[in-house]
Amino acid sequence: MTEAERAEWANVRDDFIPSGHFTSPEFLRLEGERLWPRVWQVACREEEIPAAGSFVTYNILDESIVVVRAADDQIKAFYNVCQHRGRRLMTGCGKVARFHCNYHGWQYDLDGRNIRILDPEDWTGCPNFGPEDVSLKEVRVDTWGGWVFINMDPDAPPLKEFLDPVPEFIDPFEMEKMRYRWYASIKMPCNWKVALNAFNEAYHVFATHPQIVAFYGEDRNCNKVFGHHSMFYYPGNPQYPIGAPSPRLNRPVPEDLRPQIVEYFRAMNEQLRSVFCDRDVEATTRILTEVDASAPPAVVLGKVFEFQREAAIASGAGWPDITPQQLMDAGTDWHVFPNLIFLPYPTGGLAYRSLPDPHDPDVCIFEVYGLQRYAPGSEPPLERVYLHGDGEWRDFKKMNPFLSQDFENVAQIQQGMKSRGFSGGRTNPVQELTVSNFHRAICDYVLR
Repeated sequence: MTEAERAEWANVRDDFIPSGHFTSPEFLRLEGERLWPRVWQVACREEEIPAAGSFVTYNILDESIVVVRAADDQIKAFYNVCQHRGRRLMTGCGKVARFHCNYHGWQYDLDGRNIRILDPEDWTGCPNFGPEDVSLKEVRVDTWGGWVFINMDPDAPPLKEFLDPVPEFIDPFEMEKMRYRWYASIKMPCNWKVALNAFNEAYHVFATHPQIVAFYGEDRNCNKVFGHHSMFYYPGNPQYPIGAPSPRLNRPVPEDLRPQIVEYFRAMNEQLRSVFCDRDVEATTRILTEVDASAPPAVVLGKVFEFQREAAIASGAGWPDITPQQLMDAGTDWHVFPNLIFLPYPTGGLAYRSLPDPHDPDVCIFEVYGLQRYAPGSEPPLERVYLHGDGEWRDFKKMNPFLSQDFENVAQIQQGMKSRGFSGGRTNPVQELTVSNFHRAICDYVLR
């Protein structure tokens, strides 16, 4: 990194992000050296490792971590490498009784202890060959909200401190009780931050998702930052509540918003396939017959939540002990630094995780998860969809037409940022403060 590059990359303002953050191979290298080995990051969800021996491998750049449920009440994480000759031990996910290296047959138990070395007497008298030396090297691990986090830095602050104050707002949703509705991992032709930023603001909704603005209500949003984390929310506009057209359309607001409110929940569930669920939509239709057409929008929406709550409890899925004020304070969308974004709701959620390519700033793996609260035992089996072939990201449209509209943007953004006529993004200092805050946080690591 030259002094000129440092000066250019450090020039992050509320209204500007240098293009080099997304296009420079050197910036990507510095992220790998200074960011990823030092931060808490999501490796998987607890439901992916339900029983002793269940494991998931988490690959970040050239590093690989294996996360395992060592016992029913204990999760551990290890560098995914045999201590003999450096072979990767595990791939993908599954369930094992022990870790076995296919190269020379060394084995490790679920606590990482070496339990088999062929011909161990051959090392007699060799230095640094005690049990600790030949056991798997442990990585810090902790959980929150159903997510399993790892951190490769032994001196990093604990997860609780790192997340502060996010749990204060999100714990009432009981995200740990949600399960996968669906899971997709997509190879995208863009930098990992380009993909993440597409879902770190709502300023794009009017232009990117025109099919919903007729009943979306007020679509101007506000942002809040909390250190390296951030969130956006809709402050509310009594003249344009949910069900009303966006004020940007200059259309009259219907006197009876009930059909439009039902359409909002129906369309979002069908197109986004997350946050809201089929049960929510069915419960919402009750307002058409059980709420007077002249009722104020706030009363109608209060009934929506009441009916959804009743349906969730009746189904056995339950409803979190969350107050209307907590629901309002939590906003819409949270970015947990560095690479997790989620939208919480009492009955479900939507989450994103963006992973950099080890060597190419123009490529990333972008993962999207639909979450839902189910009656215990009724959740669908987890099926991971992988779209990692060239151009296969377009196939995601069959699975989620709503988010595919965003994907079309990011593919074009990565190419556009390389233009000689573009020096950096002119972020909206009100509605995209979440994005510029993210890049300031990146600089705190990369340029330190």
